[in-house]
Amino acid sequence: MNILEQIVASKKTEVARQKSLISLSELEQDPLFARPVLSLRQSLLSTPWGIIAEFKRKSPSKGWIHPEARPQNIVPAYEKAGASGVSILTDTTFFGGAPQDIRAIRATVGIPVLRKDFMIDPYQVYEARAMGADVILLIAACLSPAQTAELAATARSLGLEVLLELHHEEELAHICEDITVVGINNRNLKTFGVDIQTSLRLARMLPEDCLKISESGISNPASVHALRTGGFRGFLMGEHFMSGPDPGAACRDFIKALGREPEQNTSLC
Repeated sequence: MNILEQIVASKKTEVARQKSLISLSELEQDPLFARPVLSLRQSLLSTPWGIIAEFKRKSPSKGWIHPEARPQNIVPAYEKAGASGVSILTDTTFFGGAPQDIRAIRATVGIPVLRKDFMIDPYQVYEARAMGADVILLIAACLSPAQTAELAATARSLGLEVLLELHHEEELAHICEDITVVGINNRNLKTFGVDIQTSLRLARMLPEDCLKISESGISNPASVHALRTGGFRGFLMGEHFMSGPDPGAACRDFIKALGREPEQNTSLC
């Protein structure tokens, strides 16, 4: 069983447990369930660099990255640094996150929040709405096209946006009418190896109206400029910021460097 299969198996158990503890009607009664939703797509189109800064304490490939990190300290600093949106890991077992990490910052942050988790059941979409997320992540590698369509339709019915994550061309069939934002993950979820060329290769196969986001393995301004030339308008970055003592400052310095880097530089070094 590879890492992705282990995560999905764990997630099925977790979702079953949560369903037994909190009903859908209880989720719908949460005060955050009715809050106005912010659009990640519009934020990426209306801000200069499209950085989606991620809050992540650990990963299966790297272990603990920033174990004592508090979202109340880091996420507002991301917004102040100029991030267009924030991604928050809510998986506990493999990523050290929790739904409370979104709740902790919702009232103090005015940029869109992505619930980054392994979504396999419509119940999790309701959870995302109740915890204050604006966007959910759907990972094609975890789902069939029919499951993707069901989860995306549920999200749209609740006013949430959907970021569909792809890894290779075989997953293009997951794109459906309720998805207008597509992320290409440069990290292979089975081996956890990273190759930014994955984004550039798959971008040419996406529908013209899809807003394109590149995820993972982005660590220098030259990469962002090269990916922008390839049609990308969003860049999800986590470990590059979270691995240092001050993720907010790292995000600020990176965005400042983007403004200094010549736009015509398309090196991916």
